[in-house]
Amino acid sequence: MIKFKNDSGQATTEYALVLLGAAVIALLVIAWATDGGGAGRIGELFDTVLSGIFDRTDAVG
Repeated sequence: MIKFKNDSGQATTEYALVLLGAAVIALLVIAWATDGGGAGRIGELFDTVLSGIFDRTDAVG
């Protein structure tokens, strides 16, 4: 692999872009959950997941 002398800050830039992308996605999820009616959907999802877990543990024990 050829490494040029000007590439020393490239990894830092890539990390910054990944963090920026993660922050944007987090903000979109927060906006959807609080404003777009997603809070009810998230609650339904948690209820479904937890009831499924409890049903399976009741069946086993």
